[in-house]
Amino acid sequence: MTDSALLVVVLAAGKGVRMRSALPKVLHPIGGRSMLAHVLATVGALGAKRIAVVVGPGMEAVRSEAASAAPGIEVFEQSEQLGTAHAVLAARAALERHRGTVLVLFADSPLTEGATLRRMIEALDGGAHIAVLGFEPEDPSGYGRIVVEAEGRVTAIREEKDAGEAERRISLCNAGVMAFRVSNLVDLLVRIGDANAKSEYYLTDAPAIAGGDGLIAVPVTCAAEEALGINTRAQLAAAEAVFQRRARARAMEGGASLLAPETVWFSYDTALGRDVVIEPNVFFGPGVVVEDGVHILANCHLVGTRLRKGARVGPFARLRPGADIGAEAHIGNFVEVKNARMEAGAKANHLAYVGDGRVGEGANIGAGTIFCNYDGFDKHFTDVGKGAFVGSNSSLVAPVRIGDGAYVGSGSVITRDVEPDALAVERSAQDIRPGWAAKFRRLKRNRKKSP
Repeated sequence: MTDSALLVVVLAAGKGVRMRSALPKVLHPIGGRSMLAHVLATVGALGAKRIAVVVGPGMEAVRSEAASAAPGIEVFEQSEQLGTAHAVLAARAALERHRGTVLVLFADSPLTEGATLRRMIEALDGGAHIAVLGFEPEDPSGYGRIVVEAEGRVTAIREEKDAGEAERRISLCNAGVMAFRVSNLVDLLVRIGDANAKSEYYLTDAPAIAGGDGLIAVPVTCAAEEALGINTRAQLAAAEAVFQRRARARAMEGGASLLAPETVWFSYDTALGRDVVIEPNVFFGPGVVVEDGVHILANCHLVGTRLRKGARVGPFARLRPGADIGAEAHIGNFVEVKNARMEAGAKANHLAYVGDGRVGEGANIGAGTIFCNYDGFDKHFTDVGKGAFVGSNSSLVAPVRIGDGAYVGSGSVITRDVEPDALAVERSAQDIRPGWAAKFRRLKRNRKKSP
């Protein structure tokens, strides 16, 4: 089957009332990426060139997310929510133009894996006309049941409210995903009626109608976690847990050491090199790249950051978007870096803020140093040269340049450029008054003794 022979229809019109949120359900994130974007990434990896997303009225944010996640897709609106078959028919124009396989997915089921979808397509390659994704949960209550005859064909999918007693004892449940390869899918869908407990047009009626036409429907099974549909915050948390477990396993299989895997949280795009060591309680937001041999100590928070080979970060470091930590560089405890480059071997070992700047190769940023980058309106750049030394408790007021090899004395407020290899010291003169402290204490004691 060629890429052009696959049309994917993603249903994303659900309101998500039980989420109790102003944010459309399918835009809630898992691993830093929306449910909808997860599904679109999965089908993109299948090589699908034709993707249709069905949204509800007024879902402009969902339209925008779909367009940004998968450029070139078509978006269709389901004006009324009258069931899943009705939702698929909202994309009727795309269906009528298409000849080949149609895969129907739900945007609120983001954990279905690409390998599972490929097996569904392979079932069609094997002669079936419809493939139905099923799973066997520990408790099937609430799920539709897949009725399979002795020859292995699906004869019906029965929603629990419409199922008889014998059908409710079936353990194989409907995951929602279906694949079709029929000559006229629109004709099949328009024959689906609404004679059921909810008076809706169920896509799940398609196998029974197809069977009456002599077409073959078969089941394809998956792990229960792949079928998880998200309708509540609790289910969102459960999906996040599955995502994180998968991400941790991939990280360790790829050559990273996680000392306490259950405490490390990854984003969908976290990239780790080999021989990376990650200590407990580390959080990766989107956009983090970690090269080989990096050591991330406990309790660090990283977003939009690159850590180059052999860098050492933490504990308790915060790296914000634009942080670029060079090879063998050190970022220590309670150091924050934002939109700044630490070049190879540079160090900020503790209690510093490095924002909107560059710290040259081998330079040292002392404890308590602050890059004063913001004037209330604009951000300004601080440039610290190669081999420079900035003493503790210094404030570098941007825009300012510290030349290569320059030395900034501790406690200085630097407002002008410092030449290479120069010493800059900015302090008030120290005033020492011998005996003053003893006199002060005597004065205080005598005042307390007075009536």
